[in-house]
Amino acid sequence: MTTGLQVIFIEDDELVRRASVQSLQLAGFDVTGHGSVEAAARAIDANFPGVIVSDIRLPGASGLDLLAQCRERAPEVPVILVTGHGDISMAVQAMRDGAYDFIEKPFASERLIEAVRRALERRKLVLENQALRRELAGAGQSRIIGRSPAIEQVRRLIANVAPTDASVLINGDTGAGKELIARSLHEISPRRDKPFIAVNCGALPEQMFESEMFGYEAGAFTGAQKRRIGKLEHASGGTLFLDEIESMPLSLQVKLLRVLQDGVLERLGSNQPVRANLRVVAAAKGDMNELVAEGTFRRDLLYRLNVVTITLPPLNERREDIVPLFEHFLLDAAVRYERPAPLLTDRQRAELMQRDWPGNVRELRNAADRMVLGILDDGGAAAALDTSTHSLKERTEQFERAVIAEALEQCGGAVAVAADRLQLGKATLYEKIKRYGIVVKGDSER
Repeated sequence: MTTGLQVIFIEDDELVRRASVQSLQLAGFDVTGHGSVEAAARAIDANFPGVIVSDIRLPGASGLDLLAQCRERAPEVPVILVTGHGDISMAVQAMRDGAYDFIEKPFASERLIEAVRRALERRKLVLENQALRRELAGAGQSRIIGRSPAIEQVRRLIANVAPTDASVLINGDTGAGKELIARSLHEISPRRDKPFIAVNCGALPEQMFESEMFGYEAGAFTGAQKRRIGKLEHASGGTLFLDEIESMPLSLQVKLLRVLQDGVLERLGSNQPVRANLRVVAAAKGDMNELVAEGTFRRDLLYRLNVVTITLPPLNERREDIVPLFEHFLLDAAVRYERPAPLLTDRQRAELMQRDWPGNVRELRNAADRMVLGILDDGGAAAALDTSTHSLKERTEQFERAVIAEALEQCGGAVAVAADRLQLGKATLYEKIKRYGIVVKGDSER
């Protein structure tokens, strides 16, 4: 657990410093002792791979000064403060100011070792998450993941079409990942440095559709106090992604067709044409030809939109993609929630592939989120997380961690309020927060 991690111990009393450093070394930690903050300062920066233990009362800069410096230079490095004066109010204020923990003198070596061990576990997790962030950034968030023949075909189409300005229609079920395809088309195109504007046609009320898409001039209608640039104009130079294109009102379809044909638009309340150089990528679910036959979608617009059609099959028709996608989502969730990424067992992989996943990629991502958070239920990550491999103690801790994290989120990070809601003492809740490595957002003392 401590491989590659270090401990800096700052104490001006040489006997105390030597004894404490020796205790930590015997426990297996890599420790360096210093007599002052100034002597240790050169070793501390944002990338320091470890934790700092410092007495509060020191010659020169104090432990509280050190804490303030770390908040500026190395905010992710845990700082444990030691006080020999029984000043609990000072320690509580230090915790409020970002200290990881505090220890009162005289302390048993076991208390010091346990506090350092927990802090190093926390630091290790942060460093792992930073590495995951770099890995995800390097891979690109819009990377198309999977090894099925269908996804291989999608990749080839994207690589072939992205460098052009050809309009693309992406067809697939809800949650299949159509926006991911659209972003990939944009990000490897010559337009990648220009805007990518996504519009969900099904989420816009019909009466607002035209003003949102085309914009308006001041005074164009009641409430139009100043000019507004619409989505079409905003996307000029880049890519406009129209999701659920089948929901676009007929009256707007002909206006969109004109923009695609002529490359111009007019804001509401204006007769002045505005040039719009954009690429349109649309997404739809269902058979668009049926909508044309029913008279709810214009045939000429469909011809304009589907110069190239990319079909994205549902997840249950490309089962070999399920595990690679799920593992990618686990890494992504571990970064977002600052938790370790679980490792899947062979049984878990088999269970993942056996599920139908009616919600497609979106449902799979949610299951990965819940697995990282340790939340189990019948419809979410239960099939993905094999609890039979865990002891009763592990399952109980997993449940307790999830309950505490949920209570803190509901209370906006107010530990005092969460403690009251959970009927726990505040000190007990603090101890559990530290033990489980829960990140508290907001004012922890409210």
